[in-house]
Amino acid sequence: MHPIAFYLGTLPIRWYGLMMAAAFFAGLWTATRRARLVNVSAETIADVTLWLMVGSILGARFVYVTTYWKQEFADQPFSEVFMIQHGGLVFYGGLIGASVASLIYLYWKKLPVWKVADALAPSIALGSVFGRMGCLLNGCCYGRPTDVPWAIHFPVGHETHGVGVHPTEIYDGLLNLLLYFGLAWVFRRRKFDGEVVALYLVGYSICRFIVEFFRGDYPPDHIHAGYFTSAQLLSAPIFLAGLGLWFWLGRRPRLQPAQA
Repeated sequence: MHPIAFYLGTLPIRWYGLMMAAAFFAGLWTATRRARLVNVSAETIADVTLWLMVGSILGARFVYVTTYWKQEFADQPFSEVFMIQHGGLVFYGGLIGASVASLIYLYWKKLPVWKVADALAPSIALGSVFGRMGCLLNGCCYGRPTDVPWAIHFPVGHETHGVGVHPTEIYDGLLNLLLYFGLAWVFRRRKFDGEVVALYLVGYSICRFIVEFFRGDYPPDHIHAGYFTSAQLLSAPIFLAGLGLWFWLGRRPRLQPAQA
């Protein structure tokens, strides 16, 4: 666990923040290259990415703060609410915030919503890879205690108290990397606009549901029915939404090979 990458004078630069920045830059670069294949300009991707970035950070931080207010913020200065460089972002909150902000911008500018969404979807999965590596370096989102050979041990003083735990950050990162390559492959072969983003919702919700079984960082009141986490409960409607979107958009006229 190495939360601080380096210092600028007395200012600590944290790995979590650097990984989040890398996530956005990697996402922007890959989405821009993909968008050219469907005649969407690089400027459009850059503009919508700015809205996506602001929406995702606000949504992810809002959900984290409201969810963990009692455990982490009630006894802290209010300024700690804004210290995202310390960690503390909820992905599903970010996904909802990014979706709302992006849709507002795309409808406002009368841009092709599903075409742009398809170009962005694989890059969101790629960004999650960097995000989870930031979690690993920060020591958050850790797994349950285990004695498997690949268990990881955080330093003394960490909440795990040196016990071997599942490297859930790595599990999540690897699954998102596979999802990225799968969606990038589908993008070049898609049959209708919106297919890729619909499959992203389906694929990510499955990946997240699986990884959550190995997470060990939730307080007891965040485990429902003695087994399921809040993220798993939210994964179910996300999965259904992606599946519904895939069937709904699939009823539209199919793309010709030149368009796909």
